[in-house]
Amino acid sequence: MPLVVGQQSEEVALEVLTSIADRKGAPVSVYGQDFFAYEEHGRMVYQDEHGLLDLPLPRLPGRHQIGNAATAIAALRKGPFPPSDAAVEEGLSSVEWFGRMQRITDGPLLQIAASGAEIWIDGGHNPGAGVAIAETLADMEERVQRPLFLIAGMINTKEPVGFFSAFAGMARRVFTVPITVSEAGIDPDELADAAIEAGLDAEPANSVEEAIRLVSTNWQATPAPRFLICGSLYLVGEVLGNNGMAPR
Repeated sequence: MPLVVGQQSEEVALEVLTSIADRKGAPVSVYGQDFFAYEEHGRMVYQDEHGLLDLPLPRLPGRHQIGNAATAIAALRKGPFPPSDAAVEEGLSSVEWFGRMQRITDGPLLQIAASGAEIWIDGGHNPGAGVAIAETLADMEERVQRPLFLIAGMINTKEPVGFFSAFAGMARRVFTVPITVSEAGIDPDELADAAIEAGLDAEPANSVEEAIRLVSTNWQATPAPRFLICGSLYLVGEVLGNNGMAPR
């Protein structure tokens, strides 16, 4: 069976993957070597041994989604039923991924936020995800500048300091909240200490709603704040459910 390897941040990871594939006799295609993708003139260009595709950018926000999309395309084209170019275009244009840089556009959370505020959610919870999310927020900041506030909850199998480090110098403040749907949640006081260790201002809050209110009450500045609820898929699932946006 063919192995398709997406973009790797560490060379050792690629070495492990390819060495196991060699032992198994699996042909390997590696991002950046056997297939490529990049943005050009507001489009996504994909190329492999079969040729070049001029595609729309992925509907999912974040520059890392170009590499993710390229890996998915490569995997499909290696399989027994490669998709048509039109099917690839439709997939990129219509893809949805709940809880990954998803914007809250309605519901109770937006009603308690400062007028004009943005609320985003992302379930990323490891250092690599922190970097990808921070890059996406930096791109947003270049287009529309807003003060950034993180609302984070995490479980105790993650690396909170590594995750928070990606936001040093970006986030004005971190509010840490409990994970109520898992007994493995990190205590908000402990999580706030991890954010402080990563170079951020932080304080615990009892809930996501309380954190939004703490910022939004009497907010008079312009522009309105940008909130990111992050750190755990448990937290994101709870937030989407409470806000009437749970996937069906």
